[in-house]
Formats: sequence, C-alpha cells, structure tokens
Amino acid sequence: MNELLEKANGFIVDFTKNAGLQLGNGNKAAGARARKASLEIEKLMKEFRKVSIETSKK
Repeated sequence: MNELLEKANGFIVDFTKNAGLQLGNGNKAAGARARKASLEIEKLMKEFRKVSIETSKK
C-alpha cells in the first residue's frame, strides 16, 4: 500500500503543478498534462479503495 501512496502523491504533485501553470499562464500543454495526471490519480484511488477494503477485512 505504501508504494501505491507514493505513486499517488507523485501524480498529485504533477497535477497541482500543471494545473497551476494552466490557470496562471494559460499553458494549454500543461492543461493536457494535468488532465492525464488526473486520470492516473483516479485509477490509483480506485486501487487504493480496493486494497484498503481488503486490508480492513483482515
């Protein structure tokens, strides 16, 4: 689960950075990178939920 959290934190940092660049500077490429990171975050959160539920059943 630690590896999953580390990956999620990395994507969250990337998302925050790129979303800020899009909002602050109107950088369209940064917006695309932020959207891509958000999709990865979504996948990781679903996996986290699955692992968390399995862990809590033990």
